[in-house]
Amino acid sequence: MTDKKKISPLMFLPPLIFAGLAVLFYIGVTRDDPNALPSTLIGREAPAMQLEPIGEMTLLKDAVLREPGVKLVNFWGTWCVACRQEHPQLLHMANELGLDIHGVNYDDTQARALAYLEREGNPFSTLGEDISGRTKIDWGVYGAPETFVVDGKGVIHLRYAGPITDKVLNDVILPAIQAASR
Repeated sequence: MTDKKKISPLMFLPPLIFAGLAVLFYIGVTRDDPNALPSTLIGREAPAMQLEPIGEMTLLKDAVLREPGVKLVNFWGTWCVACRQEHPQLLHMANELGLDIHGVNYDDTQARALAYLEREGNPFSTLGEDISGRTKIDWGVYGAPETFVVDGKGVIHLRYAGPITDKVLNDVILPAIQAASR
């Protein structure tokens, strides 16, 4: 008498799940920039902004994003260590390279933002405070700093999460600005 054991199809499930996860991880780490966070806004018109003025500074309004020329929108806060590291680069980009940078301060207070910009310098052409958090959500901002390259029609060409360094400026931001200006 022979004893035939039935092989359950469920026995193959763990190796199949493992193989599927391995393929997903492989695809994730072989992307051009595995640290880049994707954005559904690339190629789309910038979302509306719901910002409050900061002191006497010119308020960043939606119409500014549709004015001619390429501009950067930088989400930042004084509480953000990476934003503080990036700040000298933003000053360089605005003052020496003549780039048009617009700031969105969030999860912060007006007093702290004003004091910081007074002490460290202000790279922003216009500035607004995202008190409600709605603008941050609508733009898909995960954290600070995040910088967007926007063309003269208000279309987003790039989202960069993290501080802008010399390498990022030369390898990512400037090429995106050049592409957005066409």
